[in-house]
Amino acid sequence: MKRVLLLLAVLLSVPAYIAPARADDDKKAQLFATLPNGVRFPEGITANPATRDIFVVTLDFGPNRNKLLRFNKNGQLSAQLDFGATPLLGLEFRAGNVYIANLGTGQIQRVPANFNSATPVQVVANLPHIGTPGSRTTGNPDGSSDTITFGSTGMPGPNAMVFDKNGNLYVSDSFQGAIFRIDSATSCAVPCPVTTIKHDPLLATAGFPPFGANGLALSGDEATLFIANTGDDRVLRLTLAGGALSVFTESINGADGLAFDSRGRLWVAANQNDEIVALNANGRVVARVGEFEGIRRDGSPDGLLFPASLVILGDDMFVTNLALPLTPAVGDEPEEEVTRWTISRIKLPHLDK
Repeated sequence: MKRVLLLLAVLLSVPAYIAPARADDDKKAQLFATLPNGVRFPEGITANPATRDIFVVTLDFGPNRNKLLRFNKNGQLSAQLDFGATPLLGLEFRAGNVYIANLGTGQIQRVPANFNSATPVQVVANLPHIGTPGSRTTGNPDGSSDTITFGSTGMPGPNAMVFDKNGNLYVSDSFQGAIFRIDSATSCAVPCPVTTIKHDPLLATAGFPPFGANGLALSGDEATLFIANTGDDRVLRLTLAGGALSVFTESINGADGLAFDSRGRLWVAANQNDEIVALNANGRVVARVGEFEGIRRDGSPDGLLFPASLVILGDDMFVTNLALPLTPAVGDEPEEEVTRWTISRIKLPHLDK
């Protein structure tokens, strides 16, 4: 009996084994919030750094009504505002307001961040109709070249936005292949004047998905604007002082939302690859996070599925899972199985590259 008691004492004194966390687990996309039942296709996202509230809008071309949603820091829905049938894209937070790129109306709008279901929406600016840019010549490996001519959609396509430190708002136009600026967007008399910063064939696309200029991010010194071209799988670089536009990196499958982290890495939502990649100062991929791991029993995606936009708060990155079927064939996309839409949270890896 003494031996048994001694053995029990030894076993109880040994600390329980805890399996170490795998490095891959840190790169996984965790569920942050689920959209209300019947609300589909979350696209734009932004955050209030003071409260850590997360704001999301939907890009729904179907019978469902589009919404602006506010989630608290724990992922609980705290407010929603109905925008009707007009699909919405980018979001930005500034000076107590949420700015909205309304694709359906071709406008930049805003509401107070503490909105409720009855809060009126203010029009900040109407994007001008400038048409598509000129044609673009692309070289082939055999020395020949192709000329791409862009047809006009007849409407502006406001998509992403980014503020500079002086309160000027840059806006990408996916359909007209342009970058616009609204000076002093937080204080100008509405509707505010809009300046065309760049109108260029590199900002348009004949690719897939059919969105040209998309996600925007400013360099730390605000001398350079980085622009995702979704259909061309590129990130472009625009020197604001001289207006020079060039390709920063290629082959980001469905380059969409952009954001810099505190280490200077540029994170890009690769919406057709179901992942987020980080680029260094040379445009080289130095990190990949998130992946699609199937459809859960409740009809929501496990991990990332068509990640469209992202926002970074400290070491947390929040990502909208648009999960939008794009091809006419039936049964060939996991997006067709989704019945509940989500926002993911990913811990940024501590890689000083």
